[in-house]
Amino acid sequence: MSISNNPTESYYEDQSPKRNGKNTAIIILAIAFLGSLGYLMFDASSHRAVVTGNETKISQVTDEKGAIQKSFDESLVRLDSMTSLSNGLQSKLANNNAEIAKRKAAIRSILNKSNATAADLAKAKEMIASLNTKITGMEQQIAQLTTDNQGLTQDKVVLTQDNSKLTDDITSTTTINQGLEKKVDIASTLNATNIAITPVDVKKDGREKMTSTAKRVNKLIISFDVNNRIAQSGSTDIYVCVMGPGGKNMEVQSLGSGTFTTREEGDKPFTAKVPVQLDSAKEKKVEFGFMPGGNFQQGNYTIQIYQNGFKIGEATRELKKGGLFS
Repeated sequence: MSISNNPTESYYEDQSPKRNGKNTAIIILAIAFLGSLGYLMFDASSHRAVVTGNETKISQVTDEKGAIQKSFDESLVRLDSMTSLSNGLQSKLANNNAEIAKRKAAIRSILNKSNATAADLAKAKEMIASLNTKITGMEQQIAQLTTDNQGLTQDKVVLTQDNSKLTDDITSTTTINQGLEKKVDIASTLNATNIAITPVDVKKDGREKMTSTAKRVNKLIISFDVNNRIAQSGSTDIYVCVMGPGGKNMEVQSLGSGTFTTREEGDKPFTAKVPVQLDSAKEKKVEFGFMPGGNFQQGNYTIQIYQNGFKIGEATRELKKGGLFS
């Protein structure tokens, strides 16, 4: 057996196993570190991918919510354009307005959510689509109502023009009729003919004797005929004015003396108003007695006869002074 006496060789032989074990441990630790580092890098990468994915989803949701909000705003603009409609059209769309108000409130509720989900947004989109369909229907209805209203307006213009023309025609016709009525009224005025003034002396026993002596006359009998071919049957008033020698109208209370209105002379006093019953196209005789309550004076007595505001006859009778034995 050979035994070495070299101490250096013996030392290196003792140290080799230790170095090998240390190196192995270092390698193992390095591998573990690299593995951990790789895991951490993989985990970080995975986390970043998740975060990026979430951010992408959030961005997509935000963008979609913004698009939905824009679509909703556009729908509201269309609705606002209808607020200038007349009250008549608004009343016809009242039921639609009530339903749309509910849909608007539901859509706003979703869009105001800070954590609105995709399902919420999908529901909002569906409601906005339904809202737009409703708005389109309202727009079509408004267009039809506007067209109808324009047609009615045009019809109203035509009717107004027709009514104006009719009014003018009626006015013209009324004027013509009034003219004709006036002509007929004037033409229907009676004519007085055969006017007679008979002076009479009424005796105490009631006997009447004709006389022309003024101091013996205490009554005038006035008679005349009236007629007109177009005068209507019915009652009319005839006014008789008896003027004495002085030209003044003589009044008799029993004959209803008063004042009447003429068409050419204004108001005029009358002696007697005599109602006469006419028969169309027939002559009527009128007669009445005039007694002033005493004897008459000498001179001319004028009788004027009026009907329908016109003087239709006049006559004069003289009463004489009389002789010594008259």
